[in-house]
Amino acid sequence: MKNLEIAWIISKIADLAELKGENPYKVMAYRNAAENIKKLDVDITELYKKNELLSIPGVGQNIAAKIEEIIETGKSKYYEELKKEAPRDYEKILRIPGLGSSRLRMILQQLPIKDINDLKKAAKAKKIRKLPGLGPKTEQAILTNVKIQENKKNLKPLIFALPVAEEIVNLLNKLDFVEKGVIVGSIRRKKEMIKNINLLIQTTSPERVAKIIKKMPGVEDVSSEGDVITVDMVMGIRAFIHLTRNDFYTKLQHFTGSKAHNIKLKQIAQQRGFELSETGLFKEHTKIVVEAEEDVYTKLGLQYIPPELREDRGEIEAALEHDLPELITLQDIKGDLHIHTNWSDGLNNIEEIAEQARKMGYNYIAITDHSKSLKIANGLTEDELIKQRNYIKKLNKNFKGIEILAGIEVDIRKDGSLDYSDDILKKMDVVIASVHSGFNQDEYTLTKRLIKAMENKHVNIIAHPTGRLLGKREPYKININDVFKKAIENNIVLEINASPDRLDLKDVHCREAKKMGIKMVINTDAHEKSNLYDMEFGVQNARRGWIEKKDIINTKSLKDLKQILSRKL
Repeated sequence: MKNLEIAWIISKIADLAELKGENPYKVMAYRNAAENIKKLDVDITELYKKNELLSIPGVGQNIAAKIEEIIETGKSKYYEELKKEAPRDYEKILRIPGLGSSRLRMILQQLPIKDINDLKKAAKAKKIRKLPGLGPKTEQAILTNVKIQENKKNLKPLIFALPVAEEIVNLLNKLDFVEKGVIVGSIRRKKEMIKNINLLIQTTSPERVAKIIKKMPGVEDVSSEGDVITVDMVMGIRAFIHLTRNDFYTKLQHFTGSKAHNIKLKQIAQQRGFELSETGLFKEHTKIVVEAEEDVYTKLGLQYIPPELREDRGEIEAALEHDLPELITLQDIKGDLHIHTNWSDGLNNIEEIAEQARKMGYNYIAITDHSKSLKIANGLTEDELIKQRNYIKKLNKNFKGIEILAGIEVDIRKDGSLDYSDDILKKMDVVIASVHSGFNQDEYTLTKRLIKAMENKHVNIIAHPTGRLLGKREPYKININDVFKKAIENNIVLEINASPDRLDLKDVHCREAKKMGIKMVINTDAHEKSNLYDMEFGVQNARRGWIEKKDIINTKSLKDLKQILSRKL
C-alpha cells in the first residue's frame, strides 16, 4: 500500500505545484517520480531502509526527502501547505478540459474561488468571460464539465481502484485467521469507472481483521457495522470489506453484482421454486449445498455467467438458453499492433519492445510511432518514417521468434486528410489513423472527418475511435453508427484501446460493433515496454462487450493477419 500511497501524494504535489505556477520542469519531475514509484516491483520502504531511494528513476534528493517524510510521519508538510493555497475541489477543477493550470491560476487570482461551486457560480454569472484571454466558450466548458462531474459522483478509473483493492486483499490473505479473500463488486466485473472498492473476506476472527485494517498504511478512517468494515483511504477512495464465516460462494455471487443482475436472477430462482439470497440457495426451506460460484447458476438451470457480463444486458436470458458467447481471453492474443518507441514519444527502443513482446509469447507486433503533425510527441517526418521502416526490415532478419511490422499512427487532420501522402502510407505494413486535436468540432464535422480518413485505401485501423480519457476528457461528438457503417463498407478495423486511461471503444460500443460484424483489434497504445501488459485491461473491456476470439484480428496467425491488413477480404 505504501508504494501507491506515496505515488498518489507525489502526483498531487505535481498538480498543486503546477496550479501554483512553479517551474514546469519541477512539476514534470514530480509526475515522473510518481509514475516510477507506482511501477516499483519492490516495497518502497525496503529501499528507504537500505538508503536506496535515489535508485528510483526520476527521484532526486528533494523528492527523496519528501518520500522519507511520508514514510516516517505518514504526511508531507509541503503537500499540506500546497493544499491550503488551492481550492478545496482542485482535483475536479483541474479535470475541466481546455482550462489548464495557467488559465485556472489566473481565474483564482482574479476571482474569490474556494471550490468548484464558486467556479460554477462565476461561470453562470458570466464573470469568467471578462478575464483576459477567456470568453463565453470557456464559461460553457466549465458549466458542461461541472455538470458531467456532478453526474459521475466521484467515480474513479478502474486502474486507480484495482491496485488498492489488490494490495488490501493480498495483505489480508496472508493472515492465518483469514481463510480466503477476493475482490468483488464493480472491480470484479471490470467496470471502467469505480465508485467504491468491495472485498469479501471469509474469516474465523472478524474482530482481528478490523484491528489489522486500522493499522494498514494509507488508511484514514475505519468504522464497522454488522459484518461490514468501511475504510476511507487517504487517496480519496472508500473500501467496503464484507466479512463472512460461511456461505462464501453465494456471497461471492451476491456481492459481485450488479444489483440489476441479482434482482433478475432472484426472479428466475423464484419462478423455479428456489429462494436465493446472500445467505444461500434454498428449495422448500432446505439449504442447497453450494460448493462453487458456478453452482448458483447451474442449480437454477443457467449457464455460468462470467462476472464481466453481469449487468442485466441480456446475459440471463442468454444463459437460460445456454447461448452465452465464448469470451475472449488474454491467452488468445497473438500480438499488439499499436506501439510507440523512442523514435517518437516512447521510452524504449524497438529492440527492447520486441524482446519484451517475445517474452510475452507474442508472434508479432507493429511499431506505430506518431506522425509529423503531432510535434508534441516528436512525430516522425517522411524521411524518418522510411528510415524506421528500413531499419525494421533489417532487424527482422536477425530478430528470431517474432515478426516486427512497420507501421504508423497517422494523424487525421481537422479537414479529414492524413498527415502523409498515399505514396508514403502504401509502403507501411499497417496504418493506424487517429484524431489527436480539434476535439471541440461539432458532431457533423468530426464524423465527416473520421469517415474521410476511413475512405483512404491505405488505412487499416481507426485508433481510440471516440477519443475519451477516463475521468479527464469526455468522448468527442461523433455519430458512432455512421462510423460503424463506414467500417463495414471499407473493411476498416476499429480499435479497442487497452490503455486503462482510455478503454476506447467502450463495452457497449464493442457489443454493437460485434453485432454488425465489424472487425476489431485490441491494442495497448504502449509508450514503454511495461505498457504492453495493459493488454489485460483491453481484453477485460472486450469481454464486457461480449467479444469472442473470432471478433479480434490480433488473435489470428500472422498469415491471416496480413491478409486482413491487405483489405482484400
